[in-house]
Amino acid sequence: MKEEQPLGGKIFTPTFLFCLLLLIISLFFLAKRFMYGLGAVTNMSDGYPWGIWIAFDVVVGTAFGCGGYAMALLIYIFNKGEYHPLIRPALMTSLFGYSLAGLAVFIDVGRYWQIYNIFLPWYLNPNSVLLEVAICIGAYVVVLWIEFTPTFLIKLGADNAKKSLEKIMFVFIALGILLPTMHQSSLGTMMIVAGSKLSPLWWTGLLPLLFLISCIFMGYAIVIFEASISSQRFKIADESRILSKLSGIFPYMIAIYLVIRFADVAIRGHLGLAFRGDLMGNMFLLENLLLLIPMGILFMPANRNNARMLFLSAISIILAGTLYRFNCYLIGFDPGGGWKYFPAAGEILITVGIVSIEIMAFLWFIKRLPIFHRA
Repeated sequence: MKEEQPLGGKIFTPTFLFCLLLLIISLFFLAKRFMYGLGAVTNMSDGYPWGIWIAFDVVVGTAFGCGGYAMALLIYIFNKGEYHPLIRPALMTSLFGYSLAGLAVFIDVGRYWQIYNIFLPWYLNPNSVLLEVAICIGAYVVVLWIEFTPTFLIKLGADNAKKSLEKIMFVFIALGILLPTMHQSSLGTMMIVAGSKLSPLWWTGLLPLLFLISCIFMGYAIVIFEASISSQRFKIADESRILSKLSGIFPYMIAIYLVIRFADVAIRGHLGLAFRGDLMGNMFLLENLLLLIPMGILFMPANRNNARMLFLSAISIILAGTLYRFNCYLIGFDPGGGWKYFPAAGEILITVGIVSIEIMAFLWFIKRLPIFHRA
């Protein structure tokens, strides 16, 4: 198979310029946030100390960034080397998802100038789940940049440096599998602490397991989504056979997830809440319907060989995973005391700016770095 190559082409396309415009608009609100504090641009409060910067940019964003983790499990743990052509684009997506999640945390922290305290031993709280999440995500961002460094070295023609790094790369690959396993499950553990403030439709002692399983199938879905979009827009090698085979994992993984999900709610005696017709019940049903539909579709081999059905199924799985995490952190969360939350315009636009950075970086990386196999 051919080596990965830069796709070339103009950087300042209409898509890139539109994202740049959105980023510039978001910078106004970002400046306002750092000059006047969180209250100037957000609707966060004592009842809702986190908003979409955590729920979407971090909790959902890192799940989007689990493509590299999910592919590493297949390739390096289950020895499925046939999927190796997908690893570098998946790793790039992970790099963006986690790096920008780190940026979102910096923006979200009230006293951002003291964020370094997280890493000072005398300030550590070893009983804090949030500490484990912060340290693991921070360490994983570093690991991702190291894992991606060979791509930069190829671009620079530094073959000797690349060979030297590859001799110890197995250490970072191992860390790249361990760290997401720890912090993705811990993102679920964080909401166990919420107790009765989280609706029984989502609160369970199994939250760490459900978060871990969902991040893996979201990672695979992102890989398929990215490859499908890129193959339509750019001249890259046809990977439909590999994607078709990869999608065969979905029905079984989703089935396991849904059995655990519904059995848990039913055993705890709260399944009736899903059919009350209120917002939480409807969101629970929608979240799981978005998984049931692609599961049924992808159980049939013919649909897995259909690029359109595969693409739509991946979108549905991504939406389901996104909604599940939103439900856990925002929609199903009620702090009591009459507190309500809906993101302010500034919060939304800063998030849009972060997403715009990711899209612009994606376009620059694939056009200037050896990411994809060219057709």
